Amino acid sequence: MSGLVLRLGPGERVMINGAVIENGDRRSRITVMTPNSVILRQRDAIRPEEANTPVRRICYMAQLVLSGDATFEDMKPQLLRGIEQLSQVLTDPDSRAQLGVATEAVLAGHHYQILKALRSLLPREARLFAVAGDR
Repeated sequence: MSGLVLRLGPGERVMINGAVIENGDRRSRITVMTPNSVILRQRDAIRPEEANTPVRRICYMAQLVLSGDATFEDMKPQLLRGIEQLSQVLTDPDSRAQLGVATEAVLAGHHYQILKALRSLLPREARLFAVAGDR
């Protein structure tokens, strides 16, 4: 069993199964052996004030479930509604595929997979906003 290897920089924080862990003064490597652990790096986390675009808002909702700050039962309808709204705007095949993965993950209750699929849309959303801003 190899596990998930996390490489952490000095002072970097990571949440593992609801516990926030801060690395010391040196780079380190941690191996998480428990399958299906809930892991979120602080640098990957979206803060409330950063949830200012459609994809970021839905990612933030998924993150709240992942971190235990909201229940899946409460967020499930909002996640599905948000994904449906995104699917009306992001119509390219790659985006549609990721939205399909996110929908399936919501229906299956796979919280990390929801966030992972939605986060993959962030660069595309940023490009669309950049193009719209150039007009």
